[in-house]
Amino acid sequence: MTRPLSNRTQNIAASLTVAIDTLAKQMIAEGKDVVSLGAGEPDFATPEPIRTAACKAINEGKTRYTAPVGILEVRKAVCEKLLRDNGLHYKPEQIIMTSGAKHAVFNALAALINPGDEVIIPAPYWVTYPELVKWLGGSPIFIQGLRENDFKITANQLEAACTERTKAILLNNPCNPTGSVYSREELASLVKVIIAKDLYCISDEVYEYFVYNKEFVSAAAFEGMEERTIVVNGFSKSHCMTGWRIGYDAAPESIAKIIGKIQGQATHHPSNVAQYAALGALGMGMSEVEKMRAAFLKRRNYMLERTARILKTPAKAPDGAFYLFAPVNDFYGKKTPDGKTINGSVELCQYLLESEGLAIVPGAAFGDDTCVRFSYAASDDMLQKACDRFERGLNKLI
Repeated sequence: MTRPLSNRTQNIAASLTVAIDTLAKQMIAEGKDVVSLGAGEPDFATPEPIRTAACKAINEGKTRYTAPVGILEVRKAVCEKLLRDNGLHYKPEQIIMTSGAKHAVFNALAALINPGDEVIIPAPYWVTYPELVKWLGGSPIFIQGLRENDFKITANQLEAACTERTKAILLNNPCNPTGSVYSREELASLVKVIIAKDLYCISDEVYEYFVYNKEFVSAAAFEGMEERTIVVNGFSKSHCMTGWRIGYDAAPESIAKIIGKIQGQATHHPSNVAQYAALGALGMGMSEVEKMRAAFLKRRNYMLERTARILKTPAKAPDGAFYLFAPVNDFYGKKTPDGKTINGSVELCQYLLESEGLAIVPGAAFGDDTCVRFSYAASDDMLQKACDRFERGLNKLI
């Protein structure tokens, strides 16, 4: 065939986090010794109440088509969760169950963006955000969060970035890759600008339960924000359900109807089994999540302590999620043992994978080439091996 394929699709970049994780798994399958901290995937098993709920649904034959927006019982349970944990008042008609939180982000953007619309994305950002904006015909506008402000943007930066074409801000709180968490006061100052500029807010809150010694506040919890905010959340991180692919949008009713229409023509609805598993997650209590949070906090502290002895510039302590965004630009300009110059985070990560069998993600993928991202959602043994290899690889640079 000689007819061209979709330019819009060909012009978006592949996910570098997915690519690195896929390559690492391929190398492991080939028998190579690789330690991979590339994927944000908890190493814990999916809790038993969730597995039981899924098996029960299968055995009871709950495997036929449901409404495109999802099973009513599950959407009611999501509403109860949003009220209990976040003080947000939603009706089931405002909840759309999705095939993971990534799908929920896509749905939200698809409901909002017209060609030429600008979407503000604080950087560092999750790799998928700008590519989805571009895919849907919008323009991603980046605001750089400074390291001295824990990589968070300010209200003044947001106001300065707004133009007549600005449609929305895509806020990730807690943030992947930095682990930054916005305080209530910081969010309140951003909210003033969002309302004054009449913007929509897509608030990706998938790491809300993994916050360390700080309060988590939803962007939708402020006066005037529920009618302009689409809350994105899911179960992959909090309940170790990465492979189940189940998440949700919570949106103003008019936007929820549009998302339901999109989903009805695209995926129809997420897996019934995954939805009933999510119902099990929503009803199981928080003890398993609390155990994971305690484990991640311990691992965070270990990674901070180890990398502080390796890096010339210590990493900022993340307040949430389970990533360490570590500054490595002090090593740029150095040469590998075979004479290649390290000019940025991509080359450094490639060198570490090839020479030490360590898979981590270059900061360039997240809009900050000075850092690399470690996921500490791995076992203690894996983290120790990773730090050993990181230290050994950096010490070999000349």
